[in-house]
Parts: sequence; C-alpha cells; structure tokens
Amino acid sequence: MSRFINPFTDYGFKKIFGQEVTKELLIDFLNALLEGERVITDLTFLNNEQMPFYPDERVVIYDIYCTTDTGEQIIVEMQNRSQVHFKERALFYLSSAITRQGEKGENWMFNIKAVYGVFLMNFLFGDENQKLRTDVILADRDTGKLFSDKLRPIFIALPLFTKTEQECENNFERWIFVLKNMETLKRMPFKAQKAVFEKLEEIVDVQALSPDDRVRYNNSLNSYRTYLSVIEAATQDGLEKGYEEGLEKGMEKGMEKGREEGREEERMKMARSMKQLGAPIEMIQKTTGLEMEVIDKL
Repeated sequence: MSRFINPFTDYGFKKIFGQEVTKELLIDFLNALLEGERVITDLTFLNNEQMPFYPDERVVIYDIYCTTDTGEQIIVEMQNRSQVHFKERALFYLSSAITRQGEKGENWMFNIKAVYGVFLMNFLFGDENQKLRTDVILADRDTGKLFSDKLRPIFIALPLFTKTEQECENNFERWIFVLKNMETLKRMPFKAQKAVFEKLEEIVDVQALSPDDRVRYNNSLNSYRTYLSVIEAATQDGLEKGYEEGLEKGMEKGMEKGREEGREEERMKMARSMKQLGAPIEMIQKTTGLEMEVIDKL
C-alpha cells in the first residue's frame, strides 16, 4: 500500500487543499504559483456549489472556491480527464464567479474583484505547442498591454512536468513534483526547504487517517481506479473501431470516429461504475460531463 494518499482522487485533493485546518497548504501553493504577482496572507472557503440564478440554468460545482483577505476569488480544480470544450468550461466557471459579485441596486458601480482559476490537468489539450503552465490574461492583441486583470485562468498540464526531485528549482516546481508523484513517494521531500511540507506529510499519511476517513478515501480511490480502467478500455475499443472503419473509409477518418465513439462509451461506462460504487451524483457529473438526467437513468 502507498504511504501517501493519491491527490488525484476527489477525497485526496480536497483533503490537501479544501479544509479549513489545512488552508496554509493552499495559501503556500497559491503563493508559489503567483510569486511576483501577488501575496496571499489569508483566505476563506466559500460554498463550492453555486445554485443557478434561473430554473433552467446549470448548477456550478467547483472543487475548491475561496476568497482572499483582499477580496479576490480563486477557483482551484483538479481535472483528470479531457472534456469537450474544457477551455470554454473554465471560462464559464470564472465568468459565473464574476457575475455573482453583482449587487442589487443603482449604487453598485461594477467594482468587481479579480477571479483566478487554477486548473490542474492530468491530460493535455492536444495543442501542438502546449506548455506545462499556460497563463491567460486579457490584453490588447497588438501591443500586449494588459486590458484588465479581473479574469485570470491558469492551466497546468501535469503530464508535461518531468523534473526530478533534484532538478526542482523553486516552490512552484516542488509543489508540482509532490502532487504528481505523491502516491509513489516513500518519504516527503523538500521538508528542509519549506516547513509546509512537514505539515503536508502529516495530512497525507494514509496510516494517520481515521477509520471513517479511510473508508472515504478507499471509496474515492476505487472510483479513480475504475475511471482509469474505463479510460484504458474505452481507448483500446475506440482505436479498434477506428481501425476497422479506417480499412473501409480511410484510416484517418475511421480512427477519429472510433475515438469519438470510444469517448462517449467511456463516459457512460464510467458513470455506471461510479454510480455502483456509491459516488455522489455531483461528482459523477463533474467527472464525466454527463447531464443529471442521463446519470439518473443509468
């Protein structure tokens, strides 16, 4: 058994970053991420489930939603699977947080606070030149001059981080190394550089979990492993279907169709498996991207 919890599970990620008792970990991670841009001294967790303004709108459920001591709002998401229109989904999440700052009455003058979105991705966009870290700003296209600092998405493609422990040069890289490799670590590195990693070691030690938390973690871990198995099976099935189609209509067209069918079947299989394991409907929706009505009928 691994010594430390898997941070890619829903339980593991929120255990590290989503608790009041461990918010110093989130503050340290965000300060490492935003070094040279701003310093966060304190934050407050907000309700991560935001109800719609109108009956037909979708509920917005964030992994972690908080506000800093100076009013900026920060959304932190761990995303394990690629989704259609993921970039647009990220912008929708941030835009929703901006919209909710509106106050009723004629005296409100649109004095909104900045909204940051930190999206840790366990996949790649598919862009040819994607980087480990993509910082998005609103700027003039010709001059590059900043237009507004109120919308600030940051995408971190974890598969592109390949540095070893010895090669990590700053706190941001140390955090990414630990998150990416935590489940396979035998010891917690970087404790000599930052005391916060000692705190992290205490939090993520599997043996230190209470019996109830151990059950919650194991359920979350099983859901995550089921997801990985479904992904692998769907990928293979999609490739096989694509190959067969390719023999008849051309390899490129067939492979693409096979991948599309595989992705759809993957989402349905994963939703069924997670539902059988007792995963919350909101988690299934967030993981698979399926509508509530579809999940209810499975």
